[in-house]
Amino acid sequence: QVQLVESGGDLVQPGGSLRLSCAASGNIFGIQSMAWFRQGRGTGRDLVASVTSAGVTNYAASVKGRFAISRDKNMVYLRMNRLKPEDTAVYYCFAMKIGEEYWGQGTQVTVSS
Repeated sequence: QVQLVESGGDLVQPGGSLRLSCAASGNIFGIQSMAWFRQGRGTGRDLVASVTSAGVTNYAASVKGRFAISRDKNMVYLRMNRLKPEDTAVYYCFAMKIGEEYWGQGTQVTVSS
């Protein structure tokens, strides 16, 4: 079992920055990749960024060049720059093992003036 706990969500003005953190605990050995998803109002849960154990990253087109995902041991981070109102969403941490998937509880990011 793996537990994921997100932190760092906040209210920020357009153009501002935030860093989200996700701490993985429990039986974390064997995690192959970690990712951030988000779910806005009236939307599904969409992939924002992912990172493999080797450090290979992937980004949604809507955030490429503005967001950066990084991974360090049991932690995964999402640096968010030049935030836009459309980035407003609950952001969820995700971890994948072979045959197992885990989700955090989510952290709210609100971008508004």
